[in-house]
Amino acid sequence: MRKLLRFMNGYRLRAVAAPMFKFFEAVMELLVPLIVASIIDIGIAQGDHGYIVRRVLLMVLFGIAGLAFAVTAQYFSAKVAVAFTGRIRRALFKHLGTLSYTEIDTIGTNTLVTRLTGDMNQIQNGVNLTLRLLMRSPFIVLGATVMAYTVDHRAALVFVGLIPVLAVVIFTIMLITIPLYKRVQGRLDRVVGALRRNLAGVRVLRAFNKEEAERKDFRERTSELEHEQRTVGGVSALLNPLTYCLVNIAILILVYTGALRVEAGILTQGAVIALYNYMSQILVELVKLANLIINITRAIACGNRVQSIFEITPSVVSPEGAIKVDPSENEAAPVISFNDVSLRYAKASSEMLEHITCDIFPGEYVGVIGGTGSGKTSLVQLIPRFYDITGGLLKVFGHEVSEYDLDSLRHAVRIVPQKAVLFAGTIRSNLLWGNPGATDEQLWDALENACAADFVRAIPEGLDAPVNKGGTNFSGGQRQRLTIARAFVTDARILILDDSGSALDYATEQKLRKALHSMSDRTILYVSQRAGALTACDRILVLEDGELVGNGKHEELLATCPVYREIAAASGITEAANPADGSGDSSAPSFTVATEGGAR
Repeated sequence: MRKLLRFMNGYRLRAVAAPMFKFFEAVMELLVPLIVASIIDIGIAQGDHGYIVRRVLLMVLFGIAGLAFAVTAQYFSAKVAVAFTGRIRRALFKHLGTLSYTEIDTIGTNTLVTRLTGDMNQIQNGVNLTLRLLMRSPFIVLGATVMAYTVDHRAALVFVGLIPVLAVVIFTIMLITIPLYKRVQGRLDRVVGALRRNLAGVRVLRAFNKEEAERKDFRERTSELEHEQRTVGGVSALLNPLTYCLVNIAILILVYTGALRVEAGILTQGAVIALYNYMSQILVELVKLANLIINITRAIACGNRVQSIFEITPSVVSPEGAIKVDPSENEAAPVISFNDVSLRYAKASSEMLEHITCDIFPGEYVGVIGGTGSGKTSLVQLIPRFYDITGGLLKVFGHEVSEYDLDSLRHAVRIVPQKAVLFAGTIRSNLLWGNPGATDEQLWDALENACAADFVRAIPEGLDAPVNKGGTNFSGGQRQRLTIARAFVTDARILILDDSGSALDYATEQKLRKALHSMSDRTILYVSQRAGALTACDRILVLEDGELVGNGKHEELLATCPVYREIAAASGITEAANPADGSGDSSAPSFTVATEGGAR
């Protein structure tokens, strides 16, 4: 948590001003019991009504001044707390943007969301209360003890004996609750994870009638969270009754000894009242301090969790002396070169990709195919360096991929992921993610190539048609076409479509393949699980269990690659198709169905 204080730079003066004004408020409060004592011992004892009025007006003046100091302190503490957590939140969000897929996969999305929301709120609340009360409460406690000593030094011994005992109680409970609050936040991560999974997959849950199973799992997770909260709440709840008990015992001792000393003529009645008021102030402030300690404990636990994210070093970064991508350099060399490349995910027990070797040249239209889990997505994600290779050598535009500036590399290599992701706004704003300076003509050209222009024109607003969060107001196929168009708007020299046409009908996908085939100025990798979608490719890479088992044209692979032949047969392709028209699937696969009456 201490390391997060670096974000306080620029607000230190205001952070000092908040407790300073609280200090002034505390001074006003500490003077009031002395005024009350003087009213009793002088004004009431002598029947001096003018003296009483003047003292009462002085108390009112102190009250107004104390209120002004308190409001000012609240203003500065709130301003610092909001600005401080705002800086941390922005810095954390920026840091998350530097993490590779490896770190994000390891940490988990649910944990990151909790850090940016719930943990930040706890930190803000803790900072606000700390600036307002952390200095004030101890000052009141110590100040009341000193003031009691000026009234009667023997009675002040009660105060001196009480404070160490209370300090032991408070800090013992604090040390017990800090790790408990950390466990509570961990349980909260699990609840948030279950909630996100249910909301994101609600359609699947209903389709498989799994609502009851998920409700049971959610009950178990919330029960675990409730148990942890009850445990830490039970320990924290001891704080208030213990402080009340100790302070009230001290008050009884004080009143008893005070009464004896008044009877002996050593103390006045006003002095006893002043001592009682100081003890009451200590009681109130210790209750506040106890609650403050609980909030500070939570804030420290949350701050440590946030700092733990900052301490994660990104594994994929731009190297010192990083070079910019220059597609015109080494034009004769392969645009992408895999040389004995392997990939093992963090904490995985085996390699995801093993000894991949192949070259892809400028302007080639290359297909990538393989069964589920064969490593297709992993292979293409190495090119923009979403993951770092764990073995071999990967070159892009003639240089090792790790030598490039990441921004430059990812500007030259654009990937359309499997899941079509659109952002709230308009069609235009989503397309401009690919190229902020694109003209309407360029946007429409990209939509035409992505086979999306027709349905966009059918919408009255056209390019300015609204897009809901996640693109939920469009069908799956429409979302895919819009994300493909977004990639087409860019001037990237390498385009990767990672199974991004899976929701398209046959005719639309055929048009899309023709458009891709005509983009001779770009190198295109088209990932698909359907052999018919790749027959027009210049070459096809076939993966199985992370290994490259085929590399050639459709006709060659049918003759030489059993894995590809099996995939093609599953798609209804049993012979070479004509790649010139960009097709590959026969209009409909032919099946021979055996019946009792024979074949038909």
